[in-house]
This record gives sequence, C-alpha cells and structure tokens, in this order.
Amino acid sequence: MSFLRILAVSFFVTLLINVGLIDTGTLVEAQESPSLSELEERAFKQAVALAEPSIVRIQTVGGLDRVGQILTSTGPTTGLVLTSDGYIISSAFNFISKPASVLVEFADGRRFPAEVVATDRSRMLTLLKIEAENLQPAQAVPVDQIVVGQWGIAAGRTYSPEVPNVSIGIVSALNRVWGKAIQTDAKVSPVNYGGPLINIEGKVMGVLVPLSASANTETAGVEWYDSGIGFAIPLEDVYEILDRLKSGEDLHPGLMGVTFRRNDLTEGEMVIDMVRPDSPAYRAGMRPGDTLVSVDDIPLTRVGHLRYALGTHYAGDVVPVTFSKGDQKTETTMTLVQTLIPYESGFLGILPQRAENSAPKTGVHVRYVYTESAAESAGIKKDDRIVAFQGEPVTDYESLWKLISRERPENKVSVTFERGALKETVKLKLTATTEEIPLDLLDEFIPPPPADEVNENLPTGFTTIPMEAHNHEYWAYIPADYNPAYEYGLIVWIHPGGDTMEASIAQDWQRFCDRRGIIMIGPKAAKINSWNLNEAEFVKDSVLDIQSRYNIDSQRVGLHGYASGGSFALHLAFKYRDVFRAAAVAAAPITEAPPENDPEYRFQAYLTCGDEDAVLPKVDATQKIFEARKFPSVFQIIKGRGHTYPLSTTLEEMAIWFDTLDRI
Repeated sequence: MSFLRILAVSFFVTLLINVGLIDTGTLVEAQESPSLSELEERAFKQAVALAEPSIVRIQTVGGLDRVGQILTSTGPTTGLVLTSDGYIISSAFNFISKPASVLVEFADGRRFPAEVVATDRSRMLTLLKIEAENLQPAQAVPVDQIVVGQWGIAAGRTYSPEVPNVSIGIVSALNRVWGKAIQTDAKVSPVNYGGPLINIEGKVMGVLVPLSASANTETAGVEWYDSGIGFAIPLEDVYEILDRLKSGEDLHPGLMGVTFRRNDLTEGEMVIDMVRPDSPAYRAGMRPGDTLVSVDDIPLTRVGHLRYALGTHYAGDVVPVTFSKGDQKTETTMTLVQTLIPYESGFLGILPQRAENSAPKTGVHVRYVYTESAAESAGIKKDDRIVAFQGEPVTDYESLWKLISRERPENKVSVTFERGALKETVKLKLTATTEEIPLDLLDEFIPPPPADEVNENLPTGFTTIPMEAHNHEYWAYIPADYNPAYEYGLIVWIHPGGDTMEASIAQDWQRFCDRRGIIMIGPKAAKINSWNLNEAEFVKDSVLDIQSRYNIDSQRVGLHGYASGGSFALHLAFKYRDVFRAAAVAAAPITEAPPENDPEYRFQAYLTCGDEDAVLPKVDATQKIFEARKFPSVFQIIKGRGHTYPLSTTLEEMAIWFDTLDRI
C-alpha cells in the first residue's frame, strides 16, 4: 500500500471514528483494516444520511410545454429545507414552465402544497413556502471552509421519494460565474437541480443550479448537464438573502450602464466608451472617456474584474465606485438597477462604399443616402467622403460607426465631408434607424474588383464541406467571381424541420449572392426533422470554418430561416451575439426573451409573414418585442400568403436588406 493511500485510509478511519461508524475497540480487535473503497462508501453514505432530512422532492403540475427551445417536464425535482417553519429553496429552472401547482414531498410520505414566494434571477434560485413545522433545516458550511479538492456529493430526490440519488465528485473551483458559485465535477443535471452539494461531514456547501458565465436566461447552463461542469450557490449566501426573498421580492442582477473602448475580459484599460442615459453610472457622474478605477472597493484593470465586482450584487444595492477624469479622481456611490433605458444608436443615413476603384483613401466613401435622413437633410450626397465626425477624424467605416454609436437619436452633431476639392462641415440632427429598404439599389450591380491573384484551391460555386469534429456537414455557395481581396457578406440558412430545402434555396439565392457579393452556407441538422440545442455549436463553428477559408465582413454575417428553422435562427442570433449581426426569418416567432440591445453587439432583424398564416399574431408580437428593445427591425406582411416560404420578390428585397447591414 502506497504512502498516499495509507494517509487516505487513515483520514477516512479517523473521520468514521468521529462520526461513530467505527468503534475504536473493534479496530483494535480487527485483524485487517477495511479497504479504502469500503471506507469511502461508508463515509459517503453517512454524509448523505446526515443531510437527507433536509432534502425534499418537488412535483410540479401543469404549465408550459416548452420554454424557448427547451421541452419542459412535470417530473419530480428537488428542494432543500431552509427553515423549520417551511421555507424551501430550489433551482429556478425547476419552475420555468410556470406550473399551476407545486407539491413538496418528504421521505416519510408527507405531502404539502407549496407557494412560490420569490425568485433570485441572478443566482437562479426560487423560494417556496409550505405550511409545516419542526422541519430540519440544512446546515450550511461557512464559505471560507470550502476548499478546492475536497469531496463534493451532489444529491437529489427525484427517482424515489424514499432514497436520494447521489453523484460523487470534488469541489473543482471556487468563486465561479463572476463570484457566485462553487464548481464541482460531480454530475449535475435536472436530476438534482435544487438539491444540495454536500461535504463529507454531511453539511451543505451549496444549492445545485444550472448557470452560465455568458448568459442569464432561465435555461442558461442547462446544456452542460452531467458534463463535469456543475455549479452550486453557497448555502451561506442563500441564508444571507433569505429575508429579502421571504418578503416576496424577486432579486435581479444589478446593472450600472457602461461599455468600454476595449471589451476584452482579460486585458485593456477601463476607459469608458458609452454611458447609458439616466443609468447608475450616468447619475454618478461618469461620462465617455472617464476611466473606471474601482467598484465595491475592488481595483479594476480589466472588464473581467468589473464583472466579478458586480456579479454578487443585486438591483437596489448601493456600491462604492471610483473613476477618474484625467488627473481628477472621484469617489462616490451608485445604486444599481434592474433594467436600463434600451440602447438605441443615432442614425446618420448612409451606406458606405465597400470596394474602392483606386487606392484606398481615408474617410468613408458614401454609396447611398437614405431618403429623409439626417445626411440627406444636411446635403450629403452619393460619392461624398465623410472625413470627420464631431471634430474627430474618420479613417474608415469602423471609426465612423464607433463615433455615431455613442450618440442617440435627436442628438445634434457635426459632420465634415469632402466633395471633390470642396471640404464642408455641416450641423445635423441624428434620427432613429430607418425601416426603409433602398429599392433604388434593386438594379445596382457592383462586382468586386478583379482579383490580382486567384487561389485555385478555394472552390467557387456550390460545394459541400464536412465538419468532422461535429459529424455534420454544410453546403456553401461562393460567387464565381470571388475575389479574396474583397469582403463578402455571409448568410447562414437554417432549414426548417423535415426538409433542408437545399435545392430550392440554392436556386432562389444564387443570383442574389452573385449580385450582392454574398456567400451563403447551409448547415444540416443531424436529424432533418428537427434541430436540437446541442447543434448550436456546430452552426457557429461552420461560420468560423467558412470565415477561415474566405474573406468575410464580420459586420455582415446574418442568419436566414423559415418556420421552425427561423425560430432556431433567432435563438442562435442571441446565443452568439459576437458572431451574428442580423437575422431574416419567415413565418417564425421568437421562442425566448431576447437580450438587451447592446452597442457592442449590433443586431438587426427582418421579419416576414403571410397575412393568412396562423402564426402571424406571434410574429407580430415578436416585432413589438424588438421595437421595445430598440432593435432595428423590418416587418413585412405579405397579402394572400399562408404558411409558406416567401416568393422571389420578397427574397430580392431581403437580399438588399442583407446587403445594407452596414448602414450607419
């Protein structure tokens, strides 16, 4: 027996003596020590037995069949007793179906109807109340006594009300998901969501929940179930917010309302790029160009530090903040809020010219001026070149967009443009982004300039590309005159369930792609009858794959889908906001709440539906949600059409819309 194994056995023997499972006299008389596996098994069983009276089974009845892309279930889930008089905590995921009734069952067969008291939308917990007395509350492990590497036992009460289901692992990390959670490699899934993560002494370290560091929707983190990446909210933290939840107050993540010039989580100065109007940051005096120094007394040198500083705070919390304007430092407080005034960028009203016929020049060459726009009212015309905005030089499209995105509609600004030898500065008032689709461009055909060198290893036309890592494939159409020096738009076709529509989509879109300088790809679901959530990663990776092969403008990458494929396209757009900038969907409503409009992740939508389509009311509701969130969107209702894919005339308009995603 190795030295480490002897130490492990000694540890378990000592532990079992302490908890009374082994009598010291018996040990003296024993001729041979129990094996390590036997000692481990006894310790695990004892730990679960000590925590078991606090673990309850929860049954939900009724409610929604589906939330977003997730099928809900009325099967049993798990909860944990917090107080002797009937307060019980569970995972908010267990109640996303908004059940009509909730029942709590104990191991001895007692059953109680439960009332949903409040939900913590940051840590994704739900508090229940039953009318019962003399219950045994869970005993919390102090957070400072939880260490990486110790045993972690994930328990639930789902399969049987009498016996808990158990998964064994270790504590693999602390302060995960921006300081909110313990991480464990024990299997965590709907089988034990809401149940305890127990230490070897039978005390509760935390409450098991699905979580994600990049999203805070009701289903965020569910895709990691049983993966070895599980999370638990420290029970000590739950007890700290218990009184607020008891009062019936739903708790929400606290927001301050700033973005930064560099949004890298791991590096870069904390120089503020935008401050939301009437946000906590704005009220505290922060303005673009200021540097954020600390929040909640945590020094900040990168955005990741700020996410951590705010991660455990709720709307309504008052936190200290320090920021600097040049050499002047300001120390004050701000009260975090639940929601911010929706972000909306000002709109100048131009399209940039993407392909230069001669050597590139500084500034933005105007391709088109929208009617009744700020640019038109100021006399800016096609072929003018914008060289400054608000006195700051404009070097290219990105610099102009960055400057305009800091302004809101109705803001008065100055624009400097050149027209031949003439240079003029004009004052104008920005508008909201127009819904106009410039049909003047219908007959426009501006092919990319001739390629100096043709890469014969890059196929054009139609091709099929395997994705071996995913055991999937996607088809692609590359315009025949592809020029690697020119940035192309990219449309990702998401087919509906039951039919890839590959032949008809290729036929419908080929000429639009040729005319507009667009590449199109069509990922294929493993089972053609439907997409599943796990295939989202494959779709994203197919985009990254085609971007590695061809020159694609990252600001003009959009999704296109029909029916169920359209709804999945909207899901993808909001799941991977750093990849997709637009979605054009036909006869497809949104199936989940969209995120807030964010200047870092510009998004535009095109919705179309027949006036005789039964899904029209849901698509109309989707458009209203987009309008409320201030997402630029177009909604076309086609007369005399039912639940069918759009005709060519609508697709041609949609192609122009895709071609103008870089409007500013």
